[in-house]
Amino acid sequence: MIFVIIILAFGIWQTDIHWQKSKPTEEVPTVEMTHKAFIKKIAPEAQQLEQEYGILSSISIAQAALESNWGDSELSKKYNNFFGVKAVSGQPSVSLATKEYENNQWVTVDASFRVYDSWQTSMLDHAKLLVNGTTDNPQRYATVVQATDYKTAAKGLVSGGYATDPAYTEKIIQMIETYHLDKYDNK
Repeated sequence: MIFVIIILAFGIWQTDIHWQKSKPTEEVPTVEMTHKAFIKKIAPEAQQLEQEYGILSSISIAQAALESNWGDSELSKKYNNFFGVKAVSGQPSVSLATKEYENNQWVTVDASFRVYDSWQTSMLDHAKLLVNGTTDNPQRYATVVQATDYKTAAKGLVSGGYATDPAYTEKIIQMIETYHLDKYDNK
């Protein structure tokens, strides 16, 4: 009787080992995989907009990744705003806290951000903003639009006043170089 129990236990143990070996291991999403998925998702749209509006795809992708925290920010997930575009009177908007760099320090302020129906609409609006500038300065981002390389375009974003972060140019360039986003550029 003990012999039968030992044989049964050994059989169950062997079956369990075989099942564990054959069971596929679950792949835990890594940050790298998440970033690649985000790039893969928006790159075709960025390339289409580059053809239509002349904004380098690498700039659009890097800004979307940086401004939306790779599509994980509240503004991007709930409101489809991948670029931190602020709203003007009459546009669909949401008020959220944001950090701005003012007087050599970071401060938290409430700002009114655009709300979009889709992330694609957010990308289109971003391209139009860069091409058309703002009502007070239609040439605000002319350097970005005319740039044939991402470093010049990144500098143009800051000189045009897109962000208050003093390290914004470096962050955009680093993002492009780390993820080789310039391979998506058509220019």
